[in-house]
Amino acid sequence: MTENNPYLPELGTIVETIQETHNIMTFRVVLDGDSRMQDFSFEPGQVGQLSVFGTGEATFVINSPPTRKEYLQFSVMRAGEVTTKLHSLTKGDRIGVRAPLGNYFPYESMKGKDILIVGGGIGMAPLRTLLLFMLDNRDDYGRIQLLYGARSPQDMAFSYELPDWLERKDLETVLTIDNEAEGWEHRVGLIPNVLLEMAPTPQNAIAVTCGPPIMIKFTLQALKKLGFEDNQIITTLEKRMKCGIGLCGRCNIGTSYVCVDGPVFSYEQLRALPNEL
Repeated sequence: MTENNPYLPELGTIVETIQETHNIMTFRVVLDGDSRMQDFSFEPGQVGQLSVFGTGEATFVINSPPTRKEYLQFSVMRAGEVTTKLHSLTKGDRIGVRAPLGNYFPYESMKGKDILIVGGGIGMAPLRTLLLFMLDNRDDYGRIQLLYGARSPQDMAFSYELPDWLERKDLETVLTIDNEAEGWEHRVGLIPNVLLEMAPTPQNAIAVTCGPPIMIKFTLQALKKLGFEDNQIITTLEKRMKCGIGLCGRCNIGTSYVCVDGPVFSYEQLRALPNEL
């Protein structure tokens, strides 16, 4: 994102695409310039606007961590004109990037605490950023638990990373799907129900969750049942963004703007916002 014109994107090249699920595709993008990738800085949880020239732009979280600078990774669920056009792009295609935008996960204040990450479907994208960042700085954090769920095994993004997450000794990973599926060897059940069965302790812990709105709603209720306080729960709001810099007003909730004051909010902050979600 250029300093003189915040609406003007930088140019980048897609160096790899990954078909995550039937409707989610991941793009790995390298920005122009010999040293630009090394100079580009962002925080876990920040987002960017991807531009498809002649079609438009849309907001997606940067789901590669700032500790790994080979490329910027964005995962896109096909849902409208821009995302459908994005899904038609391949390796070597040019793309515009306005980033970084928004706030980020408060990883500094999370140091020394146990971390619970609860993701559903494409909601694993921002959580992946935080997870990999914490694994790359593993000594800064206590116990790390991951609960990741989807409707079916075929709806799980980042499936190529799951074996490593399951095998790691410094990460406790639980996978779940909504209904039984042939060959599935992990948990079966809705994410909030599995979370209650896991019964993580809220003592000296922070819970971070992201997923479909209905999943977040019941996950928040489950976390409250488990004893997590509002200020111990963090989530993200992303889909309302348009301009990304607090000018268009599309993402305002009361006096707050998701693109500037978010996308990361504590449950304590969300409860203080007007009921416009």
